[in-house]
Amino acid sequence: MIDSHCHLADAAFDADREAVVTRAHEAGIETMITIADSISEAEKCVQIAEKYDHIFCSVGVHPHNAKDWQKGDAAKLTAMTKRSKKVRAIGEIGLDYHYNHSAQDVQRGVFLEQLTLSRELGLPAVVHCRESIDDIRTIVQEVEPLQMVLHCCTEKWEDIEWLLELGHLLSFTGIATYPNAEVIRNVIKHCPLSKMMIETDAPYLAPIPHRGKRNEPAFIVEVARLIAKIKNTSLEEVEAQTTKNAVVFFGLSNGALDRN
Repeated sequence: MIDSHCHLADAAFDADREAVVTRAHEAGIETMITIADSISEAEKCVQIAEKYDHIFCSVGVHPHNAKDWQKGDAAKLTAMTKRSKKVRAIGEIGLDYHYNHSAQDVQRGVFLEQLTLSRELGLPAVVHCRESIDDIRTIVQEVEPLQMVLHCCTEKWEDIEWLLELGHLLSFTGIATYPNAEVIRNVIKHCPLSKMMIETDAPYLAPIPHRGKRNEPAFIVEVARLIAKIKNTSLEEVEAQTTKNAVVFFGLSNGALDRN
């Protein structure tokens, strides 16, 4: 099983990161992708990924931090991808119109630049979307990225079906286990297993029965169990297909690197 999106560089793991990684491995998590949300965190993600054979990473600037984007940051991200083959994607990038920690026009500009960078580098993009799907669609249609995943999908099916038609993926978190998440469970019902990945978004969004606790990669099995129930299939099938999807998306092969 692969946790396709966790934030191992987050300060919430500073005290026991090694133990968290060990628990994930003991729980059957073969690979983890640690995701960045700023330039400084991207550097930390690379360091963590370099330390463990089974951890890979993305580099990118989250829409919350778009206000801090500087002219040379695209070059910094590019340098990280060239320096380490453990970098497998550009992300977490995108738009967030719920909190608006960065002005919307600034978010759009930074998202456009980073999504374009992902295409230029031949890397997939890990995309954040909250109350901004229309502008996400406009920018995606402009850039035509090679491959992207809408992480922590919470949108309505009719608003995101176009992403799958373009060949992109959706990823689901522990939010789908919450009682009021019927919209997400409906998307899972409609989304083919071949077009989805699973993630924890740890340390955030712990699934039931861990809700209220710090989330960690070992808990991802709860997301897989829910999907199996919704799709009326086995947990083993969900594990196998979502793992295959993540291997292809991030350019992995049984934990080995296959990107030059």
